[in-house]
Amino acid sequence: MQNNKEWQAAFSVIEQLEQAGFEAVVVGGAVRDAILNRPAHDVDVATNALPQEVKAVFERTVDIGIQHGTVLVIVPAGPVEVTTYRTDGEYTDHRRPEEVHFVRSLQQDLQRRDFTMNAIAMRRDGSYIDYYDGRKDIEAGVIRAVGEAKVRFAEDALRMLRAVRFSAQLSFTIEELTLQAIQQKAADIAWVAKERIKAELDKLWIGKDVYNGLKKLEESGLIDSLQGDFLAEHWRGFTVQNPVAGWAFFALLQGEQWQEVLRTYRLSNKEMAFVKAVLSAYQAFQNGWTNMDYFTYSLAELETAHFFAQLKQPFDIPQQNICEAKARLPLQQRQELNVNGLDLLQWSGQKKGPWLKDALHKILTAVVNGELANEQSQIKNWFERNYSMMDE
Repeated sequence: MQNNKEWQAAFSVIEQLEQAGFEAVVVGGAVRDAILNRPAHDVDVATNALPQEVKAVFERTVDIGIQHGTVLVIVPAGPVEVTTYRTDGEYTDHRRPEEVHFVRSLQQDLQRRDFTMNAIAMRRDGSYIDYYDGRKDIEAGVIRAVGEAKVRFAEDALRMLRAVRFSAQLSFTIEELTLQAIQQKAADIAWVAKERIKAELDKLWIGKDVYNGLKKLEESGLIDSLQGDFLAEHWRGFTVQNPVAGWAFFALLQGEQWQEVLRTYRLSNKEMAFVKAVLSAYQAFQNGWTNMDYFTYSLAELETAHFFAQLKQPFDIPQQNICEAKARLPLQQRQELNVNGLDLLQWSGQKKGPWLKDALHKILTAVVNGELANEQSQIKNWFERNYSMMDE
């Protein structure tokens, strides 16, 4: 796991900082994931070198958060975020400190982190620095706040939702005092920007134990300060790889109010379009999909809707059959139709109007259903025979 380019880049940066006389280690989620034998794509470095000292060591750097001690270092293996050891000043917005203080002590830096499993450092030789027994908690599958939990959550209220998300992502339990602190501070989640909440829910939806995460959301009391009905019992067996599929299932649970609820989480237009299509495909499935349904919806939309139907009530339609049914269609997209509006205008001698869209749709439907070959001459004959039947 530690042989990928991100780890190689991080170790290269650490080596150069050590050669310059500084201390540097890998910190954060990458270390946790290495212990869990999970791939890590964000491998961050912390150091006792001040930001200007870091910049002096490397030829190429970018100031991406230098006021908080973070410098992006560019090395041949790739970019690496390097942050100076720090302690945080007072938090007044439940998100970020008013000021930070750079320190030379790794232990002080790790002390400010959220959970013990995220407060482990790794040296270049692969050995660990673990002041807060994070590895022990990882082995036990426990999420435990570093130090006093209420203080950690007062600093950044999003950490409470992160605990729930980790419980779903890793199938971990939340340590009792940490859970109690979340229950006491749950209302503070209202201070957190919806975009940050969405980012955590994105990760929760693709966790390996979403049901457990939703149960923890209920147990923690956070659910009372979040928009929408999460209804944990409906999530038994839920597992997807695409976060937007999670939002689609969440939308399904909201009924007619789904658009209003999802807009509060700042989904993109593309995400909302996917959700809308999945819900439409799900409704169509109740009466059995037609050729036009297989044509209208993407494979991802069809498979997601089918999965939702299976969660609600088992159906004997293997997903590979969905793929095969879609592949057998005469057309896969509208652009493949061998006529367009200009052809119909020329053949009919009529002006544009609502009839044109309707005629194209009827032609498309006939081709998709196998009633008409996708050949211009045959479509022309069909159009001329049926034109009088169309509304002008």
